[in-house]
Amino acid sequence: MVKNKLQRIGEIGTLLFPVWVLSGSILSFFFPQWFTWFTGPWITYGLGITMLGMGITLLPQDFKDVFKTPVPVFIGVFLQYTVMPLSGWGIGILLDLPKPLATGLIVVSCCPGGVASNVITYLAKGDLALSVSMTASSTILSVIMTPLLTLFLIGKGVEASAGGLFLDTFQVVILPVACGVLLNFYLPRFSKKIQIVSPLIAVFLITMIVSSILGAGRERILQSAGILILAVVSLHVSGFLFGYILSWILIPKKKIAKTISIEVGMQNSGLGVVLSRNNFPDPLVAIPAAISSLIHSLIGSILAAIWRKSDPEE
Repeated sequence: MVKNKLQRIGEIGTLLFPVWVLSGSILSFFFPQWFTWFTGPWITYGLGITMLGMGITLLPQDFKDVFKTPVPVFIGVFLQYTVMPLSGWGIGILLDLPKPLATGLIVVSCCPGGVASNVITYLAKGDLALSVSMTASSTILSVIMTPLLTLFLIGKGVEASAGGLFLDTFQVVILPVACGVLLNFYLPRFSKKIQIVSPLIAVFLITMIVSSILGAGRERILQSAGILILAVVSLHVSGFLFGYILSWILIPKKKIAKTISIEVGMQNSGLGVVLSRNNFPDPLVAIPAAISSLIHSLIGSILAAIWRKSDPEE
C-alpha cells in the first residue's frame, strides 16, 4: 500500500516537472539565497545522481534493442547531433549574442537528449521504446560528440578546457548511467525499490540546479533577458520543428516523427550547466543551459498535450 502511494506520488511529481522548474526559476529571482547554496560540487553530484536514476531504469537488453529498429534510432540520433548544434551556432550569430551567451547556447545545443524526454513521449503517445533507445544512444555517444562539437563550434577565440569537457561528460553521464544499468541487472529487487523514488529525486535535483544558476546570475540575466529568452526558445523550437519535419520526410509515420521531434528538441540541460560551469571561466556561459531546462520542458509539455488530444486513438 505504502509502495503504491509512493509510486503514485512519484509519477504525479514527475509529470509536473515543468511546474516545479518554473516555480523554482521564479522563486530564485526573489529569494536567490534559497537556491544559491546548491552550487560547486553539489551541481555535479546532483546531475550524477539524476543520471544514475536514468541508468537504473535500463538493462543491457535496452541497448541491444537499438539494433532491432536501427533506422529510426540512427535518424533520431543523427538529427540530435546536427539540427541542435547547427541551430545553436546559427542563432548565436543571427542574434549577435554576447560571446558568453553564444558559447553557452552552443554548449547546451551539443548535449544529448534530455532525461525528461521519455516522460514527454509517454504523455504525447509517442513510441516510448524508440524514445528510450534514442536517449540511451545519444547519451552514450555524448562522451565523444558533445565535447567535439562544442569545441569545433565555439572556435579558438573562447577559453575552454578540452580535457575537462571530455572528463566531465564521462563522470557525470556515462559513469552513473553504467552503474545504474549494472545495479538494475545484478540487483533487480533493490533497483525496483529505488525506481519508486528516483524520478521525484531527479525532478528535485534538476530544479535545484536550474534555480541555483538562475539565482546566482539574476542581475546579468535581467540585463539581457529579452535576447536570451528569444535565443533559447528559438533553439528548442528549431529542434522540435526540424526534428519532426525531417524525420517525417525520412520515415512518414506520425508516431515516430513525434518521438524524434521530442528527443531532438529536449536537451540534457543539466549536463550543459555542469560543462559550462566547470570548463569556462565566465559564469554567464551556464545561463542558457539553465533557462533551456525550463523552456524545453514547457514546449514539450504543450506539444504533448496537443498531440495526445489530437491522436486519442494511438
